[in-house]
Amino acid sequence: MRYSPDQKQATRDRVLEAAAKHVRERGPARLALARVMADAGLTHGGFYAHFRSKDDFLRATVERMFADSPFAMLRDEGQAPSDALARFVDYYLSPGHRDTREGGCPLPFLAADAPRLPADVRERLAGGARTMTAHVARHLAALGRSDAEREASSCVAEVIGAMVLARAELDRPRSDAMLARSRSAILRRLALEKRQ
Repeated sequence: MRYSPDQKQATRDRVLEAAAKHVRERGPARLALARVMADAGLTHGGFYAHFRSKDDFLRATVERMFADSPFAMLRDEGQAPSDALARFVDYYLSPGHRDTREGGCPLPFLAADAPRLPADVRERLAGGARTMTAHVARHLAALGRSDAEREASSCVAEVIGAMVLARAELDRPRSDAMLARSRSAILRRLALEKRQ
């Protein structure tokens, strides 16, 4: 039986959604092809109809994770730069983003695993960080910040680091406070706290 290109793409998307969830829950080293395919409602044998290798599969999964990332809200051209940045920081450093396993930015999930990932997957992660930084820098430049790229780089590193540490903290009130303090400090430094 032959499938139309639309059906094949829909099936591939279903597999990648299941894989992204697995990576967020278990990490890339424990990505089990048979389990992902079963969760997508397919047999293990169908894997190679969609992916050349496990590395190709992991790269496509990371790309899917970035497509669903909260920094997509920075691409919305219809909002004021200050609103875009504040919305991004507010969401990124929220308990909801910390707790999600269905979506969210792949960088906090995968940063610690990066040295053990294939080079092309690491490049995809680095490219995602660069893209996020470029979006933040564009909004900062529109606000007249003289060193927008440097500030954007610092902001991106801080939100990712804060999220990694907040997820590592088992005490929920401490984790919440960590996110709130980081969020407040970044918004204050970027002169966005008046929005609050």
